[in-house]
Amino acid sequence: MSEQQNLITPNYNQPANLPNATASLVLGIISIVLAFCYGIGGVICGIIGLVLANKDRKMYQANPELYSASSYSTSNSGRVCSIIGLIIGALFFLLIIVYFIFFGTLFMEAMRNGGRL
Repeated sequence: MSEQQNLITPNYNQPANLPNATASLVLGIISIVLAFCYGIGGVICGIIGLVLANKDRKMYQANPELYSASSYSTSNSGRVCSIIGLIIGALFFLLIIVYFIFFGTLFMEAMRNGGRL
């Protein structure tokens, strides 16, 4: 009966997972994917993922014995993915702005010249 009791009672000595580790990883991965869809979605998800990962990082550094190392590495992975998605998204967004400025200028010049380039 004692073996069954050990299976039922939870082990409170295990370190807990960081609360936002998985969320920051998911948002980091989504930010990389959305970075190629006009860039702004990647920037938004990257910022949110980065904020969540930084919160977890501060929590872990304050009390490392309370949290598992695997959740800390998951949070770090989310932080890295968020930074990558943020950079790619920002570059892609700037590329689209330059694209619109360039072709907008060409279009306006063509309109001034009566439709001829």
